[in-house]
Amino acid sequence: MKSNPLALGLARALAVTLLAVPVAHAQQTGGPAPDAVDLDAVKVTGQIVYRDRSADTAPTLSYGVEFFQRFEPRTVGDMLKRVPSVAFVSDVLEYDGARLRGMDPGYTQILVNGKKVPGGGADRSFFVDRIPAEVVERVEIVRSPSANRSGDAVAGAINIVLRDAYEFDGGYVRLGASRFDDGEVTPTVAAVASGAVGDARVLGGISHQGRYNPKQKTSLRYDAPGGEFDNREDQSDIRDGEDTSVNLSYVRDIGEGRLSLSGVYVRTDRTETEHSREYNVPAGTAMDNLLSVNDQVEDIRQDNFAIKGGYGFAMAGGDTEVDLSFSRFDDDTMSTEVEVGYDDGEAPPAWDGFEGTRELTALRDDEFSAALSHRRPAGAAELEFGVDLTRKDRELELGVSEVEAEEEGEPLPPYADFDVTDSDIRENRIDPYLMLSGTAGHLDWETGLRYETTDTRVAVDGESHEHDEGMLLPSAHLRWNLTTNDRLSLSLARTVRRPSFDYLTPVLLEGEYGDNDFIGDPALQQESATGVDLGFEHRIGRRGVVGLNLFYRDVSDLIELVNTGEPSDEALGDFEDEVDDFLADNPGAAPGSPGYPVLDPDSYVYTAANVGDGEVFGVELDLSTPLDAFGLPDTGVFLNYSWLDSNVEDALGTRRFNDQARSVLNVGFMQDLPALGMSFGVSYRRQGDAHARLLAEEVTTRYGEDLEAFVEKRFGDQWSVRLTGTNLLDASKDEVFHKFDTLGDQLDRDHDEYELETESAGPVYQMVVRYAF
Repeated sequence: MKSNPLALGLARALAVTLLAVPVAHAQQTGGPAPDAVDLDAVKVTGQIVYRDRSADTAPTLSYGVEFFQRFEPRTVGDMLKRVPSVAFVSDVLEYDGARLRGMDPGYTQILVNGKKVPGGGADRSFFVDRIPAEVVERVEIVRSPSANRSGDAVAGAINIVLRDAYEFDGGYVRLGASRFDDGEVTPTVAAVASGAVGDARVLGGISHQGRYNPKQKTSLRYDAPGGEFDNREDQSDIRDGEDTSVNLSYVRDIGEGRLSLSGVYVRTDRTETEHSREYNVPAGTAMDNLLSVNDQVEDIRQDNFAIKGGYGFAMAGGDTEVDLSFSRFDDDTMSTEVEVGYDDGEAPPAWDGFEGTRELTALRDDEFSAALSHRRPAGAAELEFGVDLTRKDRELELGVSEVEAEEEGEPLPPYADFDVTDSDIRENRIDPYLMLSGTAGHLDWETGLRYETTDTRVAVDGESHEHDEGMLLPSAHLRWNLTTNDRLSLSLARTVRRPSFDYLTPVLLEGEYGDNDFIGDPALQQESATGVDLGFEHRIGRRGVVGLNLFYRDVSDLIELVNTGEPSDEALGDFEDEVDDFLADNPGAAPGSPGYPVLDPDSYVYTAANVGDGEVFGVELDLSTPLDAFGLPDTGVFLNYSWLDSNVEDALGTRRFNDQARSVLNVGFMQDLPALGMSFGVSYRRQGDAHARLLAEEVTTRYGEDLEAFVEKRFGDQWSVRLTGTNLLDASKDEVFHKFDTLGDQLDRDHDEYELETESAGPVYQMVVRYAF
């Protein structure tokens, strides 16, 4: 029996509302619905754009690109760090794996134009910093799914809507440069244009931008908290690369229907260079205290593209739509690490070895989907039904070569003999659904059923494993329009999370968790969650909105690590050494001889299994409005605050979901000066602490405050210049690591190592010129 039922979780969320959320008060002023915004005109005018009030019955927050654009975001990740409940546990100035409600990125569904896209993450996540901000029209945060969308969205979904030829008219050119703390300057160039071409409408865009992030890290290591100092590591970490993207859209009426074609391609070239030195003293860089010199270089090339075609037409008294799409993610990475070690048992430390490791990764993730849907009136309601077909093929080849020098001064031998592992994971899905929606007085409603089937085949080094699973996913959404300005919403939905690819792959990974090994299980079942969202939203004047949302997720069949009972490679090696030593002292001895060693391992082979349950709950507040009520129509403010919590049981007791931030706060303002043709603004972000407890390791992550600012000058209706500054407070990432060899050591708090790590980066300044036409 679960210790916390759904009702108790909701009660907790309600109980903390007054304690966890700053109070936002706004005067009800009434007024008509917000006017539509001309996206092209906003490029050079001073009009401040706010969070949109979505018309969807399902709880959805919609943010047009101009909500973010004043701060000149480079990627979708830079955009998402400003919206409610989205957290990141990445390096400083990196915003890659979006964690909606603070949960692992694998619990968040990332959509592009409403369709899933493959990514490189083993947890099925998609790195949102791979999509340039220039190709985006708006971002939607879908808090609870409907039946006509894929159900793998336990935390919710983020829909990235690209610019469409049917909605966008005109164009612009963007030129700029960014200057980083170490003096490096990178360029950015983009152009977008759209208009009529014969009977069709066409949009095209191209973007090229330099990506750069210089960081410094310092790690202090001890044998235990408060214990004896062991070593210090100083590291420089530079990520240098460039992104190039192209996006196209074509829309044309053909016969009684409309044809739409779209595509986006993103190419990433990136080099990550780390240089580290270890010393046996807390401060100082004297050669007599040097323990090791380590250099690591990763050369990364990623190609990501998606194409989609759709045709909608009237049929049988309703509207029918056929969609086809194909997405591909290619990742080719060569990682090389070399290290020179020194033995501090001598004074000064003597040369103790020179070794290198090269790892070659070739990943291809293809996803093909087809969808057929039909909408038609059903009395006073609307009926929609359809089926989604998806085929995923993920091929991964991993090669590892290790070499070492025999004598001091010798170069490393060539990387020749690679230990290669091939894996291929294929998934076929057939997902039919049925949905009804309608309006009854002041009540908008929607309800539906979706049945998702997953046929999985895992092939590793010639061995194949298959697993089939089906799950029924009901959903229901209610929105009560209390007044023209106030509405209350309630959503219930069942969702799923499919297992991470590394948890499905039966490959033995030695020393994956301390001294413990790990092997995946291809028969893992999906996690499922029953969720509820309860929200209230109030419109402030014509353009403002404030909302409060409570959410709860009851997660079943949670995937956790379990002990197979098999001894680890480390334990077997120690036992063999013990037997060899015994035989050397007792020639001719055999098993059963007095004193003959008995295998008594303290580290094991672990696997993943569906063994647990968990719950996630929290409160989300968002405010976005001009200060009309105070006579300041040219001043806009925004604030969102999320209080997040969860419970999971593991072998050590109760904890939160790993790396779930305790809170996320964003607050800022924008001021337009129409008489001067200028604008300026400030944005402040603070993310709460995150904790993770894994087998043999526990981590606490803390981020400093992030401050951004911009100032803009406009010249007529076509030219604008923006200067932005990010990371103006020199935010740092501070981590505390508790490391152990075995689960027994972790329970007894017998540390292998205790580490304090700090990572920091300086401010980044960007100058951008835009010309609209």
